[in-house]
Amino acid sequence: MTLLDEILSFNQDFVEKKGYEPYMTSKFPDKHLVIFTCMDTRIIELLHKAMNIKNGDAKIVKNAGAILTSPFDSTMRSLLVAIYQLQADEVYVIGHHDCGMTGLKGETVLGHMKERGVEEQTIEALTHAGLDLEEWLTGFDRVEDSVSRSVGIIKNHPLMDQKVPVHGLVIDPETGKLDLVINGYEN
Repeated sequence: MTLLDEILSFNQDFVEKKGYEPYMTSKFPDKHLVIFTCMDTRIIELLHKAMNIKNGDAKIVKNAGAILTSPFDSTMRSLLVAIYQLQADEVYVIGHHDCGMTGLKGETVLGHMKERGVEEQTIEALTHAGLDLEEWLTGFDRVEDSVSRSVGIIKNHPLMDQKVPVHGLVIDPETGKLDLVINGYEN
């Protein structure tokens, strides 16, 4: 049995037994916040418990490292939609210690891509098209600096409501302790 088969089998049982009922809520976040965080496996449930967030309380946007790479990427679009369409009134950017993006070099990721079959000419074509793949795939040196950078991009976005507080925090993926980097109420 494949992993997909296991998931679909479980899902069928979940739906038949109405396992979804405790999670029913609306599309609007009860606590009126949107969280932009990392996709790390250690914080999937821990972050929610550490912040006293339950299903329905917040919009959650995730990517590798909670890195906002461009003011006009899909992450920023999601944050703006959460604010202007889905009743979020605050933004929380939450990185974490021991992140896989810490110290990550784009050249290393490109090497792994080549090992798994991505052809050199594909990489060259993207480079000639103006995409700096090494920079695009590079992580950060300090999570606090990365969180601050993402907060700055969000807060200074030309389409952002300047009354919306944008907070920056770092969570410990073992204990759930939150360290404040930027208090959005003070900026």
